[in-house]
Amino acid sequence: MTGAELRHMAHALSLGRRGLGLCWPNPSVGCVIVAGDRIVGRGWTQPGGRPHAEVVALGQAGAAARGATVYVTLEPCAHHGRTPPCAQALIDAGVARVVASVQDLDPRVSGKGFAMLRAAGIEVVTGMMAEAASEDHAGFFLRTRQGRPFVTLKLASSFDGRIATASGESRWITGPAARHLVHGIRARHDGVMVGAGTARSDDPALTVRGFGGRAQPVRVVVSRLIDLPLMGQLARSAKDVPVWICHGPDAPSEIRKAWEGLGAKLIPAALQGRQVDAASVLQGLGKAGLTRVFCEGGGTLAATLLAADLVDSLIGFTAGLAIGAEGRPGVGAMGIGRLIEAPRFDLVETRSVGADVLHRWRRRAG
Repeated sequence: MTGAELRHMAHALSLGRRGLGLCWPNPSVGCVIVAGDRIVGRGWTQPGGRPHAEVVALGQAGAAARGATVYVTLEPCAHHGRTPPCAQALIDAGVARVVASVQDLDPRVSGKGFAMLRAAGIEVVTGMMAEAASEDHAGFFLRTRQGRPFVTLKLASSFDGRIATASGESRWITGPAARHLVHGIRARHDGVMVGAGTARSDDPALTVRGFGGRAQPVRVVVSRLIDLPLMGQLARSAKDVPVWICHGPDAPSEIRKAWEGLGAKLIPAALQGRQVDAASVLQGLGKAGLTRVFCEGGGTLAATLLAADLVDSLIGFTAGLAIGAEGRPGVGAMGIGRLIEAPRFDLVETRSVGADVLHRWRRRAG
């Protein structure tokens, strides 16, 4: 592969990331079409999942697509859904070569898109920048393989790991630059999730702010009994911005009806002991279409997800202050007696964000 080819695929990956959080349950794909040394078309999966990236790029390229090379971050689809398959659109456009990062894991597509292209005499090259593409499509792949979304757990804490004082004061531990970045991360996820305790104590809006008039992620609350304020921000805005509540089988029917009347979607989940089962919650969210979920606490929900080995990525913001042992911990009790029992993550990056430090971690392989 040449430097120019890598740059074109990197461009396609950057385009695909523009659709993250906007096109679930579809993957967010990027596509670049090159004729000679000139880019003649580019596109990414549009909000709601249609049209696909290849169709957008072909629409820009027009007749210039004939004989061109297509760089795409995921195998072109081969099945008839609401629209014809992208593999057929590429064939009809007369492209000469398709360079793809990774094969689709959806059984309706997997390998079939490449086979269609090759049968039509189009050269197919796979594996270019596959690691980066696999990370971008991790949520779509997880939902396809395991039926659950990719989970990112975020904690904003003091130097000594506290997310609030003993009285519950938490605004603001981190500075404005970190908070702005959190809104940007929210925007790249399909849903933002909190536990019932956070919803009650903080009365959060959980919306993306400071990034223009973009579509909002689904607000997800995990609450066994749906004991949430009916006059809070989530309740007042449920008809305008989606609110999904994952609840236990023993949630009172009158409370369920009240929230449904406000516009919320209710997702039943099984119990594990006295708590809502985390795996059941994620299966429900996956069935409803979510591929990427951003969990912002609180401590009990964070501990439940970590203990169940359901956290794929950690994002921490650490501030330069200490609150002390009486403060509220970022993660609740997990019942760990030995270090070998603790979930481990690999460091991906560390950098300054304003006056705070960001550190990002990835689930350890194996």
